[in-house]
Amino acid sequence: MSTAVLDVSQGKGVRTRQAVLDEAIAQFAALGRRGTSVSSIARQAGLTPSAVYVYFPSKQALFDAAVDADAAGLIADALPELLAGAFDGNFGQVFARLLACLPAHPLARRVLSGDEGTGAERLTQLPAELRLHEGLTAALRRGQREGTVRSDIDPELCAIGLESIVVALLIAILQTGGDTDPRSSAGVLAVLNAAIYTP
Repeated sequence: MSTAVLDVSQGKGVRTRQAVLDEAIAQFAALGRRGTSVSSIARQAGLTPSAVYVYFPSKQALFDAAVDADAAGLIADALPELLAGAFDGNFGQVFARLLACLPAHPLARRVLSGDEGTGAERLTQLPAELRLHEGLTAALRRGQREGTVRSDIDPELCAIGLESIVVALLIAILQTGGDTDPRSSAGVLAVLNAAIYTP
């Protein structure tokens, strides 16, 4: 009997934490970390500030969790096949899908755009990024077995490099107005393809 009560309580706690995170994402995205208060997030989530601190010990911890959640959502929406370890090798499509999904993930966009100062490095330390790394590593290994990916590369190391390139390019695109130069894009894709795929 006490287990059932505990399960119900945990379910409510999970829902409450998610409600706080959803509101935090919306407010941090609209007003930034400095312009947002825990009191405002709590009020909109129907809680007291002290209730928010049960789930997040500080405003910074709440901000970090909100960035993590929104960036994880971006990766899941844009790159589900890579998370599953499947990849057709089309890096151009990776960038296009990430850019297309960014409007639905405003806090991730805000951080990548540099509107929060430093912080974009946080996007390379997420649980979802670890899943993406594992999926990309698996896809590169599969390509090596199939003969489409160069056999002399280290899939795990290349996956790290590819993730860094993707984040750096997203930052560059967003911080220069959101437009991509077709020649630059074609050049980046040519380098990636030459570095990874067999001729």
